[in-house]
Amino acid sequence: MMTIHADNIDLSDKSLQVDISDALSEKDKVKFTVHTKTTLPEFQKPDNLVVRQHEEFVWLHDRFEENEEYAGYIIPPCPPRPDFDASREKLQKLGEGEGNMTREEFNKMKQELEAEYLATFKKTVAMHEMFLTRLAHHPVFRNDHNLRVFLEYDQDLCVRGKNKMEMFGGLVKSFSKTTDEYYLSATVKDVNDFFDQEMTFLQTYHHNLKEATRLADRQTAKHKDVADSYIKISTNLLQLATTDTGKLERFLTKIAETFEKLRKVEGRVASDEDLKLSDTLRYYMRDTAAAKRLLFRRLKALHEYESANRVLEKARAKNKDVHAALEVAEAEQAQTEACEKFEQMSDKGKEELLDFKTRRVAAFKKNLIELTELEIKHAKSHAELLKKCLSVLREE
Repeated sequence: MMTIHADNIDLSDKSLQVDISDALSEKDKVKFTVHTKTTLPEFQKPDNLVVRQHEEFVWLHDRFEENEEYAGYIIPPCPPRPDFDASREKLQKLGEGEGNMTREEFNKMKQELEAEYLATFKKTVAMHEMFLTRLAHHPVFRNDHNLRVFLEYDQDLCVRGKNKMEMFGGLVKSFSKTTDEYYLSATVKDVNDFFDQEMTFLQTYHHNLKEATRLADRQTAKHKDVADSYIKISTNLLQLATTDTGKLERFLTKIAETFEKLRKVEGRVASDEDLKLSDTLRYYMRDTAAAKRLLFRRLKALHEYESANRVLEKARAKNKDVHAALEVAEAEQAQTEACEKFEQMSDKGKEELLDFKTRRVAAFKKNLIELTELEIKHAKSHAELLKKCLSVLREE
């Protein structure tokens, strides 16, 4: 097995920087403009711009997943497929129901949905950029040939979406992989306490992240519902205000304006919670799944090592004729290779898992602190709007 050495690279030297400088949303796809700046000699040019689609990101991820040389590493999770169907469907329904609402209510609802669409678009771009950044900052992955092709080749990579037969094949492969994982978990006993404890922790952690993501999404949806309710309250109050030309009109108009401002605050609360909480939980749920795959690959290597040991024992137990000696030599070679592969995966896997812990703790700490600061800011804005409204109403 080829040994990959992860040389210590000072990432502050900015020798390989990747970002998505632009993105264009079309009906059934998103085109990402990937910008690369580098001083690495392996690249042909120091500055590159290429246009990539989601399928090409999937292709790049699969190249890393299928490469045996990276079996001991946590492969960054593939970015999710861009999904704007929900936002488009809401916009379509809004257009169909335009006649059942006032012009002002329609415009406010349209602004809300357009803002939601834009937020989804920005998140999609951010997820794809995160995937490339993780690869570019990794001391081993950054030297991968396929990554250089992805970043440098200025033509279409000719990667198409999977047809129904290929999707079915992928589903069968997924079931097979899950079955293998259950089999390995049940039949292979890991004698290394570190990896055994990591497997137990990651399985529980992944389940908890999945549940936390569901609850965070539910909370975000409720904030959006509140913002939508504020639109209806504001619109109805303005309609009611038109029935009077005296103090009641000014009274109702002021309250309607306050609800409109509260709607914007509530919308920002929902957006911030979605970005800082839900997306963080969702990303590390996928990253935890990638870490679990590393542990299962290591279990598979352990299973192969134990099988090679048994084959070697059987070969040595045979009569010592010429053929038996050759069989023993082949079994010893296979056992040595399996042992080296397993030990390399264990050493590198431990480093990767420790780095994963440091990385996720830092990410959660950063995002939760930022979310708390934003929540406090929005709560103060909310309270200030109500105070101003009450003050004006008293003067009336």
